[in-house]
Amino acid sequence: MAEPNDWREETALVHVGRTEGETNAVRTVAPPLQRASTVLLERAEALYASDRPTYGRQSLAVHDALRAGLNALEGASHTELFSSGLAAIAGALLAVLKPNDRIAVCDSVYNPTRRLCDTLLARFGVSTRYFAPRAPVSDIFAGEDLALVVLESPGSLTFEMQDVAVIAEAARARGARSLIDNTYGAGVLFKPLSLGVDLSVQSLTKYVCGHADVFLGSVSVRDPELAAALTAHVLQTGQSAAPDDVYQAVRGLRTLATRLARHEANGREVADWLAARPEVARVLHPARRDFPDHALWARDFRGANGLFSFVLQGGGPRQAHAFLNALSLFGLGFSWGGYESLAILCDPQIRRTAAPWRAEGPLIRLHVGLEDPADLVQDLERGLRAWREA
Repeated sequence: MAEPNDWREETALVHVGRTEGETNAVRTVAPPLQRASTVLLERAEALYASDRPTYGRQSLAVHDALRAGLNALEGASHTELFSSGLAAIAGALLAVLKPNDRIAVCDSVYNPTRRLCDTLLARFGVSTRYFAPRAPVSDIFAGEDLALVVLESPGSLTFEMQDVAVIAEAARARGARSLIDNTYGAGVLFKPLSLGVDLSVQSLTKYVCGHADVFLGSVSVRDPELAAALTAHVLQTGQSAAPDDVYQAVRGLRTLATRLARHEANGREVADWLAARPEVARVLHPARRDFPDHALWARDFRGANGLFSFVLQGGGPRQAHAFLNALSLFGLGFSWGGYESLAILCDPQIRRTAAPWRAEGPLIRLHVGLEDPADLVQDLERGLRAWREA
């Protein structure tokens, strides 16, 4: 074979940047970022081997680094990566469910998860029953032969919580699996697998990546049978997480605990200020002692983040829009977990079938970012003034 110096220009351009042997010959603090669909094998016998990746979609160095980090964070033995948080939820559900299965889902669950259950899963013969977010175990199972219980504690709009350990234990005793959306806990604040939950799902888009510029999701498990089912699902459905996005998540992991602590401190300060305002009927923040599920939060969580809601003291959409439109530091946008502060009106996306949601006025959700809370309070003051005048 001709040596590189003997290659014609077109050949040299095709092979530029190809590495031989170790891809990380120079030791760095970050994993190598490989952008590759093709994985080159040393010998023909390895082309169809099952003991190592043979295609870039299956695993590259940066993917391995993120999986290892999430395993450590979640206390898991296996993690699969997905292209978004919703893709991770869908992947987890489709990996473990089969036609005619019955599942019970928390009524305050993330609205796209509800949509997934009511459309795609229903089309494949899976029936969903919703239970009140604070329902006792007897109501959750209600004599049914369930395959899976889906939790979200706290919920990302109204923040009701479930006794996760009790429900996971009851599910296991009945031969059912349990799944939780652990995006709020981000693997740092809450460890559901240690409480007996089978599948912990995160939207890494939120706090793990932390900069509002990446879509990514994960599913973490301890059970080898579930690990095999997830791996098979990823292989069969062609799931893929882009190396550049995965790299951003690895980088986000390094500052995750530090950022969460600042989000919590800022969020508590803003929540306390709102709680003292006459325009506010109540603040829904699990770390506040006046929150109905505070005892559960204090028992199971290591801390809070920057996400919470509050109920305005009356009014309707017009007043709520006046409040939001007067804000300048709080951006009007969905998602959360980035460095920036955000605000949305929650009422249009609240869907309840097991227990109605009732409030004194519009429900506003805030994500308190890394700005100075004094500036955020001034911004909210402008919003409350606009609400009063609307």
